[in-house]
Amino acid sequence: MEFIEYLRSKNINPNLFEKNDTDKYQLWNQEFSQMHPKSFTMQKLFEINNIRRKFPLTKY
Repeated sequence: MEFIEYLRSKNINPNLFEKNDTDKYQLWNQEFSQMHPKSFTMQKLFEINNIRRKFPLTKY
């Protein structure tokens, strides 16, 4: 699974996230590439919720 796919699965808009919080996006992308997606989720659970609220994925 790639990082963009992961973000979409968590209802996070990857484009908005990358554009508006570049430093965190790059850090997360690097960390994600070094661990299993479930481990990443467990490690970032509360932060994921905050990011989801800031950059929601809109579905049409």
